[in-house]
Amino acid sequence: MPRVSYYGSMSFRRIDLHVHSSCSDGTDSPAQVMRLAAKAGLDAIALTDHDTFKGIKPASELVTECGVALMPGVEISTAYQGITAHLLAYLPDPNSKVLSTQFEKTLFARQQRMREMVQRLSRDFDISYAQVLQQAGSSPIGRPHLADALVKGGYFPNRSAAFEQVLATSSKYYVHYQALDTVAAVRLVREAKGVAVLAHPRAAKRQRRFLSIATIGELKEVGLFGLEAFHPEQNPQEQAQIREIGRKLGLKLTGSSDFHGYGKTNSLGQCLTDPEVFSEICSLGGGEIVRP
Repeated sequence: MPRVSYYGSMSFRRIDLHVHSSCSDGTDSPAQVMRLAAKAGLDAIALTDHDTFKGIKPASELVTECGVALMPGVEISTAYQGITAHLLAYLPDPNSKVLSTQFEKTLFARQQRMREMVQRLSRDFDISYAQVLQQAGSSPIGRPHLADALVKGGYFPNRSAAFEQVLATSSKYYVHYQALDTVAAVRLVREAKGVAVLAHPRAAKRQRRFLSIATIGELKEVGLFGLEAFHPEQNPQEQAQIREIGRKLGLKLTGSSDFHGYGKTNSLGQCLTDPEVFSEICSLGGGEIVRP
């Protein structure tokens, strides 16, 4: 497929750059995600499953049928001085292996951490590691699958309740794991010729905040492109804070639904990215979008 520059193009107006499938912790297959995106009237989405590119190929096979462009991406699990941070990487060079190698290490760390969390939870809940694996299927295992196992066991009505009550970072059941340093992650994304955006940096209900503008400035110095400002779990005040940080540091702003299917209430297209920002990402990335 020839490389096409989309900068300044008005072809894509409704763009959602943070979407998950069942290849990580979403509930819909990549093909179902594409069909749902078409139904939601979207022109383009980025599939950003956690620490895996597994869903990109099956999603790309639905682009023509659905009429929705696909931006290959991934959401990388990182930590900065003990603070959890998720980093979105868009359009890395598909021939680069640096991210895939890191994901293998992350998967192993997650498996070890999940075994310990299940062991802690089993003192108070009838739950086993095998049950969590069943929820994960072939996807990289994570806390959402543990939440699903607890929901299936009848302990909580949904994922959100499980996270709030027993899976939050403040819970006695929570186990930290050695996540990739955020600064190193931005460098890896740039090495892979990808475009790095810090996901939901002010979503206080789900993580400790990146409070320091100096911290985000450090990430910009090593190649951070932007901040996910418009997100369902960031209120107007939090979004305004991110816009101000972006203005001061010269970082671009994106908007996304962080769609997970029925695992979350977030709806496809609930928050959108400006077409010019999308076009700039397309022009900077080492990979290509798949277009109808």
